[in-house]
Amino acid sequence: MTRPALGLDVGERRVGVAVSDPERRLAVPLRSGGRDGAIEALAVLAREYEVADVVVGLPLTLRGEAGPQAESASAFARELERRLRLPVHLWDERLSTQEAQRRVLAPSKRRGRRQPRPAREADTDALAASIILQAYLDRQRLAQSGEEVSF
Repeated sequence: MTRPALGLDVGERRVGVAVSDPERRLAVPLRSGGRDGAIEALAVLAREYEVADVVVGLPLTLRGEAGPQAESASAFARELERRLRLPVHLWDERLSTQEAQRRVLAPSKRRGRRQPRPAREADTDALAASIILQAYLDRQRLAQSGEEVSF
């Protein structure tokens, strides 16, 4: 059996966290929290879930260029790798936050109404992390299977 991976959506103020199953097939939103003290909290989660590595979303521009947010996420990833002593992979996260917001803002068919704003924001961060991690896991699985992959 393999070990899970953590996925992160690192924003200016918050960090969304997702975790995969041990077989690395499915990413599940876990939680989100403030960026202050996040590395220490992530170290606890990494030990608790016995993760093998971490995937950090890299917020490139639509043109694929690295701007200030990408530089900030890269610096966070470097510090995380240094502190956790685990491999940290950067993954292009273009549009993951927008996709997460779309999913969270869609009214529930059962309830017919949206969640309160703070719950939506927290859910969006963790959901964005799961979207990032799932894309990474899918790509890894396809690459291992030897199938032709073009994205």
